[in-house]
Amino acid sequence: MLRERDYVRPPAVAGLFYPSDKLELEQTVRTLLKKARADIKIAVPKRLFGIISPHAGYPFSGYTAAHGYSLVTAGDFESVIIVSPSHREYFDGISVFSGKAYSTPLGEVEVDQGLRDSFLETAGDIAIESRAGHKAEHALEVQLPFLQLTLENFKVLPIVMGDQKPTYCKALGKVLADLSKRKSVLLVASSDLSHYYDYETANEIDKVCIDDLSRFDPDYFVEDIENRKCEACGGGPIASCLYAGRELGCQQINVLYHCNSGDTTGDKAGVVGYLSAVIS
Repeated sequence: MLRERDYVRPPAVAGLFYPSDKLELEQTVRTLLKKARADIKIAVPKRLFGIISPHAGYPFSGYTAAHGYSLVTAGDFESVIIVSPSHREYFDGISVFSGKAYSTPLGEVEVDQGLRDSFLETAGDIAIESRAGHKAEHALEVQLPFLQLTLENFKVLPIVMGDQKPTYCKALGKVLADLSKRKSVLLVASSDLSHYYDYETANEIDKVCIDDLSRFDPDYFVEDIENRKCEACGGGPIASCLYAGRELGCQQINVLYHCNSGDTTGDKAGVVGYLSAVIS
């Protein structure tokens, strides 16, 4: 009988959100990274702490996501903590993956079991060790091929927020800050922005989110999300990483690129917003 901690999660959205063929996927990601790296207009931060990255299909948001990952350098991080929303199932609290690894067409990404144990010990009642939120969730999985082709040798701690209420965001932020003091980790907050407005309205709503991020004030960002002044399906993951960064003395967020699906498909009737930013 397979022990839970020996379970390897198979790809759930390969062939849907990104190519299922290994060579095609590698070529796609490398091309996106090369193009984004050439287009970035800011100076590379000396110390990268976290990334805010979109999670739509690569034809829609892959170029946006590539901006953040193009600043990641192999050898810089021992582990990556990915914080994702749950699109397909609701559960109270925060679920850390209970298995051994996530797999993609590029191979398996091993779970950092020591980091998971520390997370569970520190997080207490807000966290569970399970597959809840992980079974078919795309928002976490689509980040992995970018990491596999930038960091190469790393472990991952996959976290899914079943409930993104502000108290959980603050509590998770403290846990992430604590873990970041113990080990060289990169935080990844997986989130898209506004959903299904016309092109102009979407850009207006997304600008509120961008302005909030530029202030580096997670309380202000959470308040605007709660009051529906802006939208982010992964607002909880973003807020949690901002709280962690603030506690550790991070002082800057660089918004690298923002667009929406109207820019990539030409259909501007009902669009989804995408953003790539780095916390440093």
